[in-house]
Amino acid sequence: MKIRDLLSRDSIALSLSADGKSAVIDHLVSLHERAGNLNDPTAYKEAILAREAQGSTAIGEGIAVPHAKSDSVRRAALAAATVPAGVDYNAPDGKPSDLFFMIAAPMDGDVHLEILSRLMVMLMDADFCNALRSAKDVDTFIEIIDRQEAAKYPEEASASAAQAEEKKGYRILAVTACPTGIAHTYMAAEALEKAGEKMGYALKAETNGSGGAKNVLTRQEIAGCDGIIVAADKNVEMARFDGKRVLKTTVSAGINRPEELIQKIIDGKAPVYHAEGGTEIENVEDEEKERFTRKLYKHLMNGVSHMLPFVVGGGVLIALGFLIDSLAGNANVGGNFGQTNPVAAVVYWIGQAAFSFMLPILAGYIAQSIADRPGLLPGIVGGYLATTGATLASPTGDAKAISGFLGALLAGFVAGILVNGLKKAFNWMPKSMDGIKPVFIYPLLGTALIGLIMLCINPFVGLINTGLSSFLTNLGSTSRILLSVVLAAMMATDMGGPFNKAAYVFGTAAVADGNTWIMAAVMIGGMIPPIAIALSTTFNKKKWTREEIKSGPVNYLMGLCFITEGAIPYAASDPLRVIPSCMVGSAVAGLVSALFGCACPAPHGGIFVFAVVDHPFGYIVALLAGSIVGALMLALLKKNRSKLDKERA
Repeated sequence: MKIRDLLSRDSIALSLSADGKSAVIDHLVSLHERAGNLNDPTAYKEAILAREAQGSTAIGEGIAVPHAKSDSVRRAALAAATVPAGVDYNAPDGKPSDLFFMIAAPMDGDVHLEILSRLMVMLMDADFCNALRSAKDVDTFIEIIDRQEAAKYPEEASASAAQAEEKKGYRILAVTACPTGIAHTYMAAEALEKAGEKMGYALKAETNGSGGAKNVLTRQEIAGCDGIIVAADKNVEMARFDGKRVLKTTVSAGINRPEELIQKIIDGKAPVYHAEGGTEIENVEDEEKERFTRKLYKHLMNGVSHMLPFVVGGGVLIALGFLIDSLAGNANVGGNFGQTNPVAAVVYWIGQAAFSFMLPILAGYIAQSIADRPGLLPGIVGGYLATTGATLASPTGDAKAISGFLGALLAGFVAGILVNGLKKAFNWMPKSMDGIKPVFIYPLLGTALIGLIMLCINPFVGLINTGLSSFLTNLGSTSRILLSVVLAAMMATDMGGPFNKAAYVFGTAAVADGNTWIMAAVMIGGMIPPIAIALSTTFNKKKWTREEIKSGPVNYLMGLCFITEGAIPYAASDPLRVIPSCMVGSAVAGLVSALFGCACPAPHGGIFVFAVVDHPFGYIVALLAGSIVGALMLALLKKNRSKLDKERA
């Protein structure tokens, strides 16, 4: 076990000012705490003081090595400090101590003795100790230790060099994820990998996309890397990174600031991540500390990302049922539309089955995001009760008390908070019960509590949900047009970001309530930006670089498939001109869609679901009008690229 492996920049302090032995101990314990080496700093300090009571750990010549074994130690580690003025540490030679190494060791094994003996061999060299005392910064301090260790243990240095050459692992790892797992996820991974290559650092990025995790990080890679960048707008598996430096940030930061993120890992500025039982432990030193609103957004998006397959799969199957029934000549059967033809009925009810899971899954994964796996069951049950309208008077359900999307949102957040509260409430139980709490106590009590809460609040939230649905259903033509324009423009505002997601979630919730005209505006608004840009790169090449022109045609396909994120690279290069142009184009498309009275029962699919749209011809006109207006706006607002710009590109 190398000394260098036990030290981190956070656990070293140079030129400390201390007025005595107690103050030095306090400083060293705080260094261990800052580096994340301790579960309980108070208990560890008590163990240090108990060891000092048996006899001073000062060894003379200005050196002291306080040490202790304790259950409060998370992992074997060292803290180091220099105190130029020196303190009385009851050294056997009576001299003040000014060079300190504090050993923290767990209870299992005798690792502290191994560390102590290794340190003693190195500290017997007076020149080495003086060099440490004279170190001007932490990096120099560590370099001095590295040189001395290599000199004292040359066979280990040779073996380490050979192992490193054989391994040729990744210095930096990354995980990227966005709520939908379509474009942002892969764009961030590509940006980080390209930046790593440019900066000369081997980097591997795992993508948590809609098709599952790809390029998955291995245990060996995680153990051998310098740090991990987690650029994600939804929760990803974090427990595997316990003890490593982890920089948590947004997926957009991974796209727009990859070099800055990589440099933070290289400079050791990312905090050490710790997890206990798969649950994250907050690190107060995290420079990327999340705002409360961003945490809410991540929890919501975790629910939305897991809900989307049910929404899309179920919604498209329901729409196909309508299409088959329509082709069979049953378009005018009223309430049985989609179920009259036998084939249509089978497809329709399979879609309904998938669609019925939408809100329980939303609530369940919001709760899981907040409280980890113990929150999943209470969240799903709370979401289900929101769909049935269960009340104290009618536990089996009341149609007037169905709280729907709003109730499921509330259930997810409340369930997660409840389970976190239960974790704190049962913290007094012995560690031997840790295995039973997450699989029995938390889900059982959490489910019972969220069930009672939903039975109480469903009637009130149901009134709000019914009122909102009625309001949208009864909107006049002018109000429908205005709302369609606003929602369509929101889809182009940040192209996969919070505004885009808010409009899309609103549209899918409206589909569940039967207000399918909202989804028509949302989908057409999201299709416009990539197509408008593709048109501009095709017919107005002087506005774009060679690389942008080359990639432009791909956006035709992305736009037709309702993948708004295809416009992001173009928007990022010139946001003040591209984004307003796309917003105007999307707003026009939303306006035309509303004027034609278009409605879309399918929450995704782009051009592939145009056949089930009410007034499909009007919808095609809306798509063409919005795309052309967006391309014309780009022609007006964007500046021409000079020949020099094109050469540089």
